[in-house]
Amino acid sequence: MARVIGFGGIFFKSRDPGALRDWYAQHLGIAMNDYGANFAEDASRPGSTLWAPFGQATNYFAPSTRDFMLNFRVDDLDALLARLRTDGVEVDPNVHEDANGRFGWIMDPEGTRIELWQPPSAKMPA
Repeated sequence: MARVIGFGGIFFKSRDPGALRDWYAQHLGIAMNDYGANFAEDASRPGSTLWAPFGQATNYFAPSTRDFMLNFRVDDLDALLARLRTDGVEVDPNVHEDANGRFGWIMDPEGTRIELWQPPSAKMPA
C-alpha cells in the first residue's frame, strides 16, 4: 500500500525571506540556500520528526498569532538558549523537562514561536 514515509518539509510565507533565512543561519546555525534547508535524518543523533495537528483553540503557540509553530531538535538546549539571549533573541524564560526531553521556546523576528527540543539521549547538563 502506498503511504507517507516521513516528513517532507515546512513551507510558509514570509515578509522578507532573505532576511529570515539570514536570521535562522545566524542564530540557529541552519545553513540555507534559495530553496531552504535540508535536514537529512541521522541515525547517530537522537530524536525523530513529529507531525501533530493542534486544535484551533490551542494557546501552545502563544504569544505567536501564527497558525503553526516550528520545532527543532538541539544538542545542548542550555548553551543555545544562553547564546540566543546574548544575541538579543526573545527567549521564553520557561524550560520544560519531561520523559520526552527538555524544551525551550524563542520567537523569530516575524513573530513565529519556535520550540527547541533536546531529546532525552542528547547532551544533558551536568
